[in-house]
Amino acid sequence: MDIKHSTFKGGIHPPYRKELTKDKPLITVAAPEVVVIPMSLHIGAPCKPVVKKGDKVKKGQLIGEANGFVSVPIHASVSGEVKAVEPRLHPNGQKVMSVVIENDMEESLHEDIISRGELENLSPQEIKDIILNAGIVGLGGATFPTHVKLSPPPDKNIDCVIINAAECEPYLTTDDHLMRDFPEKIVYGLKAMMKVLGVDKGFIGIEDNKPEAIEAMFKAVDEKDNIEIYSLHTKYPQGSEKQLIAAVTGREVPSGALPMDAGVVVSNVGTALAVSDAIRLGMPLIERVVTVTGSAITDPQTMIVKIGTSVNHLIEACGGFSEPPAKVINGGPMMGIAQFSTDIPVIKATSGILCLNEKDAYVPEPSQCIRCGKCVSVCPVKLLPLYISEYSLRRDFDKCKSYNALDCVECGSCSFICPAKRTLVSSIRVAKREIIASSRKGN
Repeated sequence: MDIKHSTFKGGIHPPYRKELTKDKPLITVAAPEVVVIPMSLHIGAPCKPVVKKGDKVKKGQLIGEANGFVSVPIHASVSGEVKAVEPRLHPNGQKVMSVVIENDMEESLHEDIISRGELENLSPQEIKDIILNAGIVGLGGATFPTHVKLSPPPDKNIDCVIINAAECEPYLTTDDHLMRDFPEKIVYGLKAMMKVLGVDKGFIGIEDNKPEAIEAMFKAVDEKDNIEIYSLHTKYPQGSEKQLIAAVTGREVPSGALPMDAGVVVSNVGTALAVSDAIRLGMPLIERVVTVTGSAITDPQTMIVKIGTSVNHLIEACGGFSEPPAKVINGGPMMGIAQFSTDIPVIKATSGILCLNEKDAYVPEPSQCIRCGKCVSVCPVKLLPLYISEYSLRRDFDKCKSYNALDCVECGSCSFICPAKRTLVSSIRVAKREIIASSRKGN
């Protein structure tokens, strides 16, 4: 079996700056004294708390009940006592209902945490139920419930699963460390998802700036498993679903369509590992790997973290700030969300915490568009960002819609390449929000 090579058209080459954490070992951060676990940890309906103040809980115990099909249960990441069930600050900038647990430091496992059996003995429905009950969602950032993604409508002819291991965001080395440290688990999780969907073809797409990860995954794959490794050209946004599908399968996801419309299901590296742990260990999704990095961090690290751990706790584990941060971002620099406080919990979507000093966070004043077309040439979705942005600024959202603004993946490539330093993606994001709001009103 050979490693294949491919890429997509368009894209940019930002400074990747992964060297800050790439060659450091993956560490496990000591559990904090208190965890704050929001009941909104995924796309879809928030969970309903099933514990109250004063309750004793064990690690892995159900604390939030799924409230709809596009929802998954939430579990305690530590054992201890529930100190409060109240609104707390969320990385989305709002206060959401959260369960606050005081850690007793005993790591007492709930009785339900047992192996669910061998993969070959489980039916597709049993595997899907395990994934649902373990609270597994996409860990690439979107947090779409995995059991929903593995339940395509009957008319969708799915024939392959792609593991998204590109990790094209600058600074982040979360997936890189997972592949180097746990390649067999990732392959196991991929095989489980392939069995649920009834497909016999799997792919793992990894950017070629991760040679150790490519080698580790290649060694973990058996030829009889019918899984292929793709070494993808290092280019942003190689990890965007549509671009990954184009690079690996040569298929194009139609405008307004989903990967399943191209016969593909895409899942993240961390999600595959979580599926493996849910089946083999019975462990729900109560921790994830996070990269804490940036020019304002004393000792950047990639670490295994309990869900609900304060970002302040992670920063302290990295030696604190080396200088006052000018910007703190939840995620990577291209698609992450700037935070106004570090007193927020790690959630299932937290792939990284990026802390930048004043120099690196500086954003120059934009000037007039010079119609150079660079934003058009790099757009991975083949849009016309300059026009969508201009019409958005004029609040002509019908015109934005006609230019397919909803197809924008908000990767930020247009803003990055713009010589006039115009914040194109911000105005396009506004247009998308207004178009969606208008459609909901029936306009």
